[in-house]
Amino acid sequence: MTKRIVHYINQFYAGIGGEEKADTKPFKEDGPVGPGLAFGKVLEDAEIVGTVACGDSYFNEHPEAIDEVIEMIKSFNPDLVIAGPAFNAGRYGVAAGAVATAVMERLEIPAVTGMYEENPGVEMYKKVPYIVGTGNSAAAMRKAVPAIAKVVNKLIAGEEPNPEEDGYFVRHRKNYHADKIGGQRAVEMLIKKMKGEEFETEFPMPEFDNVEPAAAIKDITKAKIAIVSSGGPVPHGNPDRIESSSASKFGRYDIAVVDDLVEGEWETAHGGFDPVVANEDMNRVIPVDVLRNKEKNGEIGELFHYFYSTVGNGTAVANAKAFSEDIAKELHENGVDAVILTST
Repeated sequence: MTKRIVHYINQFYAGIGGEEKADTKPFKEDGPVGPGLAFGKVLEDAEIVGTVACGDSYFNEHPEAIDEVIEMIKSFNPDLVIAGPAFNAGRYGVAAGAVATAVMERLEIPAVTGMYEENPGVEMYKKVPYIVGTGNSAAAMRKAVPAIAKVVNKLIAGEEPNPEEDGYFVRHRKNYHADKIGGQRAVEMLIKKMKGEEFETEFPMPEFDNVEPAAAIKDITKAKIAIVSSGGPVPHGNPDRIESSSASKFGRYDIAVVDDLVEGEWETAHGGFDPVVANEDMNRVIPVDVLRNKEKNGEIGELFHYFYSTVGNGTAVANAKAFSEDIAKELHENGVDAVILTST
């Protein structure tokens, strides 16, 4: 018997529009829409009988949206739900994760989604639904669809997927009886490590960068200070077209003769939050006015005549590292002593 699947997507993949339609209320359609058509080609013994869509902003700003979405999903009487994939889109990932979690907890049927490892939805929801690892952007859709379908097909067939074999993030750990106590297993692993032999840890730890802190500024009254922001401050019109999410670039803007970032001349390119307050006074994002006063009062040596800006919303760590290397090189070449980092 062919299994019934419902697909949850956002406004973009539903073909409604981009950021300007992010406040779209939940709605449903029969059959597959957008990427659901691609899933239809790789699903086994299953078909997408309905699609439920909701704008990313609406979902994240309206707590009742999850109830509306679940009721719409329930109306199709599904056997399984697919959400996304959301790649590295933060609001979409949070929505997809919340929907998939609610499906498993309320409807008691499996739910599968896909996200890039840095999407906040992974850390928030990986303990309940199956979240398959994907690429950073929709450019990876061709690989993401069969990867998600692989897990879906196993679940439909009554098989238990495996995170290592099927590429989804570990959901939860299960208790089991081991032949040896923990202390003995730990000592055996330690001995193997000391001998240079291979061993497999029972609790893999995340890897974090270790950054050596810079020396303190000896005399702040003689220091040249620069501003770098992930809050997206840009001249009005966003001349460098910095993306509102998943930024692929940064901008450098001249403030040599600017004492105050006045309304109408500056704005934020950042998506994912209401920009009204920021656009009214961009000094709330980067404190140019305050630093100019401190410069005039001799409290700092000099405000560097450029500031650097990008958008942190959904931006991959790899891109952020590349931006920072280029920016740091320019700051060093210009004798900057310290940097003030701001976000939203």
